Amino acid sequence: MRDDDARYEAVSSRDARFDGEFFFAVVTTGIYCRPSCPAVTPKRVNVRFFVSAAAAQAAGFRACRRCRPDAVPGSAEWNVRADLVGRAMRFIGDGVVDREGVGGLARRLGYSARQVQRQLTAELGAGPVALARARRAHTARVLLQTTDLPVTELAFAAGFASIRQFNDTMREIYAGTPSELRAAAAGRRGRTGAPSQGAGGGSRSAPGGIALRLAYRGPYATAEIFDFLQVRAVPGVEEVCGSHGTRTYRRTLRLTYGSGIAEVDEPTGPRTRKRPPAGLVCPAARGADGGWLECRLRLTDLRDLSTAVQRVRRLFDLDADPYAVAERLGADPALGPLVAARPGLRSPGAADPEELAVRIVLGGPPERAAELVRAYGKPLDAVDGGLTHLFPTPGELTGEEVAEPVRTLCAALADGTVVLDAGADRYAAERALAALPGVGAKAAAYIRMRALGDPDVGDAGDSGEGGPPGERAVAGAWRPWGAYAVHHLWRAGLLPAGELSVGELSGCAGALPGRAEEAGRGREAAPVAAPVG
Repeated sequence: MRDDDARYEAVSSRDARFDGEFFFAVVTTGIYCRPSCPAVTPKRVNVRFFVSAAAAQAAGFRACRRCRPDAVPGSAEWNVRADLVGRAMRFIGDGVVDREGVGGLARRLGYSARQVQRQLTAELGAGPVALARARRAHTARVLLQTTDLPVTELAFAAGFASIRQFNDTMREIYAGTPSELRAAAAGRRGRTGAPSQGAGGGSRSAPGGIALRLAYRGPYATAEIFDFLQVRAVPGVEEVCGSHGTRTYRRTLRLTYGSGIAEVDEPTGPRTRKRPPAGLVCPAARGADGGWLECRLRLTDLRDLSTAVQRVRRLFDLDADPYAVAERLGADPALGPLVAARPGLRSPGAADPEELAVRIVLGGPPERAAELVRAYGKPLDAVDGGLTHLFPTPGELTGEEVAEPVRTLCAALADGTVVLDAGADRYAAERALAALPGVGAKAAAYIRMRALGDPDVGDAGDSGEGGPPGERAVAGAWRPWGAYAVHHLWRAGLLPAGELSVGELSGCAGALPGRAEEAGRGREAAPVAAPVG
């Protein structure tokens, strides 16, 4: 949405579909909000629009305490784009600026620091330092409102270099000192007898960890993503506990400063934010304005919090835009019935891209990867339920005793021949993977889809040049959401598990619409059984 008048219409209708896609600020109050903020709609003349929260903060506006605009899902645009800005945003989300500075970000992108600064500022109204600062401030607010950490310890855990920088930033962005923000959160809990309700922010303190609400936009097919992860869970590293509808996904995380355990609950009922009265909401958005997943993180070093949150978000595809996906795929006669039958179906990513690549190349059932974990993984200091190890790093899997092609893949990951970090060049990574002996184009495309979170994968190699013209036309009609099309086809049993190419469909592509209608009328496929990844 590029036109300011159209943005104002979204604000006037409190359309939650655009939360995270843009922000608006009110010059008379000095605050900025998400589009769905329930406050009285300001006059158009008093409104300014920003692409990012960091840009609004840089312009001198502070975050609205009512709608908490810093806690919205991230923009799906950064997952789609493969240019410098898209890659930079993924790197910043993964904490690269906090760990390595702007110079480290520029080196990873292959550009000069000046070029990175110029392009980010031109598009987003803020440079990498301001964007990373906004991320740190949100992390600090979550820690203030969900933990009892001393403020000094909390400031460094959030990534601030000094207490003064921490205090100044919190006052500037949230119009309050850290102590005031903590006291206000405690007061809300005391008045309601319930956890803080900020969508995407913290919800309550958890013994030995931090409890969060991870926000998403639009409908979310929760059962399907838990099914997907459950059949692929590697014993020792992952487990899914509980019965259908009340499951908890748990896994270990290897992070920059330490390790951690993440737990995500399957919602037992609708979890949506309170809505304004009927008539004040765009009809297209009513009843589908998103919600959250309950998550608990136990970290050995709290400096890893932001990175851990971002990796869980990628795994559960929480920054997706289901409205854009449904608009594109729903118009296709081959997929329309499937999209209507399963609104909000996600394309799961990976908590650890290198781990997922190893699992895909290894192949076989999850128990095969579990053998690798038991032999080479680092044991946890204490067994936690079914979680016993961290998945081994590529450097730990380069010995002569490791079977091919896993050893070759891990050697390439360890020496940098193949790069699978958050902002990696997806095309270059896919080409490098496909060139490795024993990997091949199909495995490379699957790794690109999940490990690198590419929503635009729908054909092996994804160059747009392979396969008959009919197949290219079908896959091209789904761009840039080919990964979601593949998941719909997998779930309906219309595409063999693990295949990404339309050419793998039984029969010709022209027969697909009728078969999709049959699946969409209620024929439920079993949870997808695919490669170990």
